[in-house]
Amino acid sequence: MASAVAIVSSYPWLNSSPSPSKYSKYQSFHPRPSRVVCRGGGSELPPPVTPDFKFALHDALDSSGEARQNFMSQIKGLSRIEREVSISINRRVDLAKIAIYISAEDFALMSQSSLPLPVDPFIERLFDLTMEFCRSGKVLRASPEALLDSLYKFLYVKKDFRRSNVISRLEPHPLYLHAVLTYQSGSAYMLALIYSEILKVLRFWSLLDFDCEIFFPHDRYGLPRGYHKQKSAESDHPHILTVQTLLEEILKNVKEAFWPFQHDQNKSLFLRAVHAVLCTDRSNVVEESAFQLESAKSSHRRLDRGTLTSLHLGDLRLALSACERLILLEFDPKELRDYSVLLYHCGLYEQSLHYLKLYQDRKGSSLQKQASNELSSLEDDAEEKLMMRLNLISMEEGWSKPSHSGTFLRNNSEPS
Repeated sequence: MASAVAIVSSYPWLNSSPSPSKYSKYQSFHPRPSRVVCRGGGSELPPPVTPDFKFALHDALDSSGEARQNFMSQIKGLSRIEREVSISINRRVDLAKIAIYISAEDFALMSQSSLPLPVDPFIERLFDLTMEFCRSGKVLRASPEALLDSLYKFLYVKKDFRRSNVISRLEPHPLYLHAVLTYQSGSAYMLALIYSEILKVLRFWSLLDFDCEIFFPHDRYGLPRGYHKQKSAESDHPHILTVQTLLEEILKNVKEAFWPFQHDQNKSLFLRAVHAVLCTDRSNVVEESAFQLESAKSSHRRLDRGTLTSLHLGDLRLALSACERLILLEFDPKELRDYSVLLYHCGLYEQSLHYLKLYQDRKGSSLQKQASNELSSLEDDAEEKLMMRLNLISMEEGWSKPSHSGTFLRNNSEPS
């Protein structure tokens, strides 16, 4: 009990409690927009068929496993056309809940606590934001331009929501919706999500009776804002954020922030991880590679001790978690490859080889022509070296499984 109290006191956002009556109203929102805008057009396709992946982390999850199941149940209903619908008008998937489920899983992994992160209080906070905006009276009988101007000032001036471009393991709160609602500071994607949730409620209450879209900034300082689409310029359209893109970027930010190999930011995540594989077996390491070697050795030492988190070297479980969810989103076949190299560093060689082969099959059957450049050539070379290493290991009897492979992923006990 004492440990649970300590967790709550360490995370102030857990102190809030929802109002069941208000939340039950918000929970039932399924606004039907007057029209659906998506990129590509055409008739709606059936939902994509997702293979029954056997994920190393998901199979070992305890308290955070429910959050993963809830995440999967939400994205299961996403058809290909729904994935390309703008976040301002989507009605099939609850983006706020998906974001909170991501928070809940990662919170459990970071805190190593069996105390789950509550979902309802943060959905309630979104509801309260909209209620407060409506109580100002500026929504009623306002012109589209006046309403959107009022919403902009309400969110970014009165409520002081700010954009944070610091996406790192040292300050992870801009990555997670529950923390952004607490600290009023987050990534542009999180701010766009909050903005879209307010629009969703206004539509449901028939307070938004015009074609409103969200302009998503592609610079480092802009803020997501609404605009009247019928009066917009063609240059605004590339700034429309789709459901698929939003979910991809939320998870990519988490993956990049917690990737265990943070050296050499000029290299891709995959190249950094494979380089760490190769460094551990090199006897003559040049001076400039000393940090990479120590990073790789430190990763293995932490795995042997069952310690996954390091302020300077990322968090392997959180990176694995992000990769697994990106694979479920069917974002990019390269996620299978990145997941494979993380499994290698876990000592799960058989699974690593399985996912690397799966990636190669997907890549080989892809109808899209792969762009040939220096980076892709380096990654192809690294992929071959990793495959060669895995094939050599597979020849060893029993795959030489490490002692930590069955324990470190399940290390989810209460902190002492």
